[in-house]
Amino acid sequence: MTHVVDDFMTRAVHTIGAQSPLTEAHRLMNEHAIRHLPVLEGGKLVGMVSMRDLHLIETLKGVDPKEVVVEEAMAQEAYTVPPGTPLLEVARTMALHKYGSAVVAQKGRVEGIFTTVDAMRALETLLARPRQPAKKAAPRKAAARKGAGGAAKRPAGKSAAKRPARKVAPARKRGGR
Repeated sequence: MTHVVDDFMTRAVHTIGAQSPLTEAHRLMNEHAIRHLPVLEGGKLVGMVSMRDLHLIETLKGVDPKEVVVEEAMAQEAYTVPPGTPLLEVARTMALHKYGSAVVAQKGRVEGIFTTVDAMRALETLLARPRQPAKKAAPRKAAARKGAGGAAKRPAGKSAAKRPARKVAPARKRGGR
């Protein structure tokens, strides 16, 4: 069974407008205990702002979070995938590029968000499932092993374990002529 990002994404996505002040982004993140907000302009996805982005901008001298807009703090390139994208692909890309989230969108319309928290929930769900027993291979027939490899036949009643070990004479050195 192949899992897709839709199976584990957060569907109730909180978004923010590009021209909203940073204080509004902080309020939304704190109120909903989230760290990522897709940024919209005219209903279309134009970027992503994270709690880290807000803190970075706010540490700059002379920055007033009431005056600076989200557009100035956001990352313009949000990792975006369409619905139905295999979860393995999304997780692999997020890990490779160290992304904190993936926006699930179709034709610029945000349908969900998949964050590292969602990834941990997916991992927990998948690991908590009982393991399926491995399928046992069909028993091998003894006839298939006979004669394989051109092994010499043993006399009846003699096993390899009961035969005495052969002593091999040491190789003689050839003298040069």
